[in-house]
Amino acid sequence: MSDDARAALEAALGHRFARPEALEVALTHRSVGDRTHNETLEFLGDAVLSLAISDLLMREFWAAREGDLSKMRASLVNAERLAQKARAIDLGHWLRLGKGEERSGGREKEKILAAGYEAVLGAVYVDGGYEAARRVVEAHFAAELPHDREPPGQRDYKTRLQELTQRLYREMPIYTLVDERGPDHEKEFVVELAVGGRVYGRGVGRSKKLAEQAAAMKALVSLDRTEGDG
Repeated sequence: MSDDARAALEAALGHRFARPEALEVALTHRSVGDRTHNETLEFLGDAVLSLAISDLLMREFWAAREGDLSKMRASLVNAERLAQKARAIDLGHWLRLGKGEERSGGREKEKILAAGYEAVLGAVYVDGGYEAARRVVEAHFAAELPHDREPPGQRDYKTRLQELTQRLYREMPIYTLVDERGPDHEKEFVVELAVGGRVYGRGVGRSKKLAEQAAAMKALVSLDRTEGDG
């Protein structure tokens, strides 16, 4: 790969390699016949991608249940989605394929593209460490996280709280936005929750809805404990 070609791919990927040989290996499919090909980096990249996506989801939906986080991660990390990411950076154009795969349209095969994308992420990790790989994953996937909707498993916290407060106090929870912080692309909202004039908790989220759900979850813990003591 020429310097200009590598620079074009690095720009699309969002990472400049200090060790370009790692990228060369990541682009080499086993069909080429070289002893060194990208399957080991694919294995590494799969693990890095899973961790980075889990990291993003935990920061976005820290109060979600493990099962729901797993479902969201699975919807983001699958062969179809990874092949789309590979096509977005024109990865197929740069892959080194054997003659057989070349003739059979390997540059457009979903499995080869997805594996190549994971291998490139593995190469980024080898070259720059986890933080470099995490930045690439965030840049490629952040827009697809469900920022503006409640994730599965959280959507009934407010309903459960309302049922509980009406039963205990015949009062409705009141949610008040008390703070907004951070730049527009990473804004966080802080919501305070009160029942009958008493504050039961605050929630923080990337949207007002998520902040309200986080506050409701905290209040449920507090009120369930109070009810249990009673």
